Amino acid sequence: MKQVLVLINPKSGVGGPYRYITAVQNAWDNDEHDVFYQFSQSAADGAAKVRRAIEYGIDTVLVVGGDGMVNTIGCELVGTNVSLGVIPAGSGNGFARHFKIPLQPVAAAEALLHGHTAPIDVGKVNNRLFFVTCSMAWDAALVESFEKYPFRGLVPYVLAGAQQLLEYRAQPFHVDLDGELLELKHPLIFTVANLSQFGSDFLVAPDAQADSGNLELVAIEKKDVPLVLTQVHRFIEKTFHHHPLVTNRHFKKMTVRRETPSPIQVDGELLQAETEVHIEVLPSALNVIIPN
Repeated sequence: MKQVLVLINPKSGVGGPYRYITAVQNAWDNDEHDVFYQFSQSAADGAAKVRRAIEYGIDTVLVVGGDGMVNTIGCELVGTNVSLGVIPAGSGNGFARHFKIPLQPVAAAEALLHGHTAPIDVGKVNNRLFFVTCSMAWDAALVESFEKYPFRGLVPYVLAGAQQLLEYRAQPFHVDLDGELLELKHPLIFTVANLSQFGSDFLVAPDAQADSGNLELVAIEKKDVPLVLTQVHRFIEKTFHHHPLVTNRHFKKMTVRRETPSPIQVDGELLQAETEVHIEVLPSALNVIIPN
């Protein structure tokens, strides 16, 4: 019998946590699974509970939460044999959307129950792991404005982005990417993607594959953003990253040198970073349950 820990962010989701508990209970509580439920009261609390569960021999952790909680719990599961399943209860749900996990709890619980487990790549920026995206320019600065809004979703994300367009000061990036040297004068967008989107179906790397053994860079100079945005059809066709004014590279290791320290975005969280940032891929480092 497989041991399953359901770890719930009580502040996430619509309709309260017991809506998610019922969905998991109806799907997973059977002769093949022994299911336990716990609440994650904070990032540190959730991480500690997962570490204890690993010591007890847990087989699967189902996370009920958003990308931030997925990052917290996933970091503890990297390099173990424990499988991670995600029942999306966040605002953007970039991780879940990439793997086409249903956003409704009943459908998500059923999809994971009948899904398959596969190893995916993990990104590492300095000493921090990420599973979805890591950004370093305006696309990172907007997170600071986004966090000040009392509600979540695509609308405050767009408003935060518009505010930061006026406030963000671009700076030169000197990039060493698997030995290829790139000089970006004033990038407005500089995102490294492990998966395809930030969340809310806002795609940044439409072709990103979770098991490719590479990360993907998407960067656009500030002066070129208006020209790229005029190509509306490319966004509809999900080919904007192939625009000649968009820097698009697949890589394994990258070093970025900036002139002044500035925050970076890691799976939706803003972190302070020095002028030099190191990024690399950890291939097949996390076992994830993916719907069939």
